[in-house]
Amino acid sequence: MALPGLSLPGLGLYSTPTPVYGGPVPPPSEQVSRREDLPAQAEWRFEAAFHQQYTIRVLQGHAELFGVELANNQSYNLSGCKGAIFTWQGCLLEVTGEAESEYAAQETEYAVEWLNLHGMLETARNERASDGPRVLIVGPDHTGKSSLAQTLAAWAVRAGRTPTVVNLDPREGLLAPPSSLTAVTVGSQMDVENGFGISPISGPTITPVKTPLIYHYPYASSTDRPAVYKALLTRMALSTINKLEEDPLAKQSGIIIDAPGSLNDPKSGYDAIHHLVSEFSINLIITLGSERLYNDLNRRYAASKSADEALPVLKLAKPGGAIERDAGYMKQLRTRHIRQYFFGTSKESLNPHSHMLSTDDLAIYRAKPTSGESEKTSFGADEDDDYDPSGSSTTTSANTAFEKVTPSVAMTGSLIAIKFCPADSEEDTVRDSAVMGYLYVADVDEARKKVRFLAPHPQRWGDRALAWGQWPEAVADLVT
Repeated sequence: MALPGLSLPGLGLYSTPTPVYGGPVPPPSEQVSRREDLPAQAEWRFEAAFHQQYTIRVLQGHAELFGVELANNQSYNLSGCKGAIFTWQGCLLEVTGEAESEYAAQETEYAVEWLNLHGMLETARNERASDGPRVLIVGPDHTGKSSLAQTLAAWAVRAGRTPTVVNLDPREGLLAPPSSLTAVTVGSQMDVENGFGISPISGPTITPVKTPLIYHYPYASSTDRPAVYKALLTRMALSTINKLEEDPLAKQSGIIIDAPGSLNDPKSGYDAIHHLVSEFSINLIITLGSERLYNDLNRRYAASKSADEALPVLKLAKPGGAIERDAGYMKQLRTRHIRQYFFGTSKESLNPHSHMLSTDDLAIYRAKPTSGESEKTSFGADEDDDYDPSGSSTTTSANTAFEKVTPSVAMTGSLIAIKFCPADSEEDTVRDSAVMGYLYVADVDEARKKVRFLAPHPQRWGDRALAWGQWPEAVADLVT
């Protein structure tokens, strides 16, 4: 009932939506709170700071956050979140706490567009049972790309699907800390407060287990090392598609790719878009928030092709609730993601373990700096001249990201990726290997040649290469 039209052809909305209220209204909370009565197809937009308590409870009707339905009479802690609670048929909310900004909005035409897109994807899944839709979402930063990807995934799960979500923005983690490129098949509803949640590698969790495929891109932007970024896209595409071949339901449910905003730049991003389209066999491109990007991609993939070869490119409106997240907020968000990876959340507490190792037993590979690098990236070129996805010995410094270094005090507070490859691997093998997990460098004693790591698992990781990236920045106060 919360998502109207799921059982109707074309997922059309009711012509005259009516509130679905029922049952007694609970008494107001003992805390200072206020009630907001939202009409049909309205949303409550809010920006809550990390240090402020901000909770929302649905008293009557139905509401959802990024496609995830909110249970009635259950309080959700949304501190540090910038979001919008949408209702199709009207609802009554109880809001407790202070926010930097909050208001009810009725200009929500984008929701109908998103619902129609969901209906299109469902039709494609039914018509192409052997191979579902493969959607690439592109656009500038702060235009709602991640919100759209999460909403489409949540609606697909509610329809009985198991879509695979791919996050290609190293600034934000999906079931992993920042610097991760992640692919995960979602078979259960996401958590309202924490989205996709955290990777349950150090203890039992309330939500069903989601096992992500993680690759390590040790830079903040795809434009820092385009050839390295493209090499990892190739590896991710190969592994993801191979996994889907083993799961017919996941293959039919398709892939939803959330691309970083840096790909919106014609000089440095369009080549990566073309690489994504080729490697993941994309059959639908969604653009948000950029007329130029839409027209450029439409001209390349749709308008200039025959009907059989054309790749559809659709343009969706930027949601009114999509706002810019400043550098200070993003830094706090990264710190929270890293802290949750090791210590969990208020609902799912994790217990990290301390490991003391000799520097002689460690193989640390440091990500090379980006200064002085020059790589050709243009819309007309298919690949960089130096790009070699095979990882052969002919690779140049342009796409070899790591070099072996001696552990030093400069590592303190940094994240270290544990690679699946052996410690004595070549640099390009270290670059291409998937991630087993992450370590936090709590302390480095150069005099005693000892390094103390914080790990989410009690067992040692064995003979593995450890990758130390340029990103994210060190977090000094994770362990007090």
